[in-house]
Amino acid sequence: MGPTNVSPPLSTTAVRRRLLVLAGLGVVVAAALLLYANWRYGGAIPQEASYHRFAGDQRSWLGMPRAANVLSNAPFLVIGVLGIALAWRRRAAFLDSAEVWPYFTFFVGIALTAFGSAYYHLDPTNPRLVWDRLPITMAFMALFAALIGERVGVRAGLLLLGPLMAFGLASVYYWTFGEARGHGDLRPYYFVQIYPLLAIPLLLALFPPRYTHGSDMLIAIACYLAAKVCEEYDPAIYRLLLETVSGHTIKHLLSAVGAALVVHMLWCRRAVATAA
Repeated sequence: MGPTNVSPPLSTTAVRRRLLVLAGLGVVVAAALLLYANWRYGGAIPQEASYHRFAGDQRSWLGMPRAANVLSNAPFLVIGVLGIALAWRRRAAFLDSAEVWPYFTFFVGIALTAFGSAYYHLDPTNPRLVWDRLPITMAFMALFAALIGERVGVRAGLLLLGPLMAFGLASVYYWTFGEARGHGDLRPYYFVQIYPLLAIPLLLALFPPRYTHGSDMLIAIACYLAAKVCEEYDPAIYRLLLETVSGHTIKHLLSAVGAALVVHMLWCRRAVATAA
């Protein structure tokens, strides 16, 4: 895989300034969440009980309850396994073979999402929702670390992989332990969801690429944003589609397409040379 397209390196000062922009974005997202939570809930953001009532979720198939939302998780397993195999097989194609680990972790999270989300949708409750959110968070944080490694520095991405994963998983446990005591708070979990979605496009814009096909990542994020819209308008989409497919089922499929685009990116990309 030969390098292509010379990209000039950033000075140390430029890197620091751009990292400050990313840090500033984190502060803005955290402040916005605090303000919203105080305005809407007077503090912590609880898990709405209505979240577990999905429009097309009551239909059974071959004795399986809520079959559409359960079975639509199957693509996550397929894509996760393909991604794990591809990342491991093509680890020599990375400019630094250590870069494979965040991607490997990402695809493990995607594969586990198939089981966690299916388990939740068989009987949607807060205790089961934990097993849906843990692998999703694992995948989010690993992908963020992978892109930090590619754009900022391999060492930075690898050093941040553990802390980012720990923070993401802790945000889920913080919520569920609070729920068990009657005062759950989704603010940290929402931060884990929102900040990478905003930071990754900014990261791609501010730092030069080490590989081609960075646009695949932007399309993947667009798919996930569309998936979140489908989740929000689950009943309306179900009615619009004449009660055939619900918004939440489409959410699963769009999210899987986003993960598949990461597989496509790793398969097709080439290294980008840097100017001396």
